[in-house]
Amino acid sequence: MSLARKSTASVEQYKSNEISTVSQGRLIVMLYEGAIRFLNVAIENNTPRKYDVVNNNILKAQEIVTELMLALNMENGGEVANNLLGIYVYIKKRLLEANMKKDSEILSEIIKYLEDLKLAWEEIEKKEKTSSVVPMPAAGSRGTGLSLQG
Repeated sequence: MSLARKSTASVEQYKSNEISTVSQGRLIVMLYEGAIRFLNVAIENNTPRKYDVVNNNILKAQEIVTELMLALNMENGGEVANNLLGIYVYIKKRLLEANMKKDSEILSEIIKYLEDLKLAWEEIEKKEKTSSVVPMPAAGSRGTGLSLQG
C-alpha cells in the first residue's frame, strides 16, 4: 500500500473515530459547521459563476439540514422540536430558492440562521458538560435533565 493510501486511510479512520466518540450536542454543532462551510463555498463560487460548484455545495447543505430534521425527536421534543422543524423547513425552502436563483443574499441569510442555531447548541453543550459533574439526585427525587435527543 502506498504512503498516500495509508495516509488517506488514517485520516478517514481518525474522522470516523472522532465522529463516533463525540457527544450528540457536539455532533449537531459539527453538522451546522459543515452546512455553513458548504454555503460559504457556494457564495465564493457564485461570483466567478462556477454554478456546478455552487449547486453541489448547496445540495450538501440541504442534505445536512435533512439530517438535522430526521434527528428531531418529535414525540418527546415538544415545542422545541416543533420550532426547530419549522426553522429547518424554512431553511430548506430558502436553499431551494437560492439554488434556483443562484442568490448569494439568500445564502447569507441562511448562514446567519445556521450560525445562530450553532451558537445555541454550543451553549447547550457547555451546560451539559458542566451539569455532568453534578451529583445524581437522591433516590425518589425527580431529575430534570436536558435531553439532546431532539
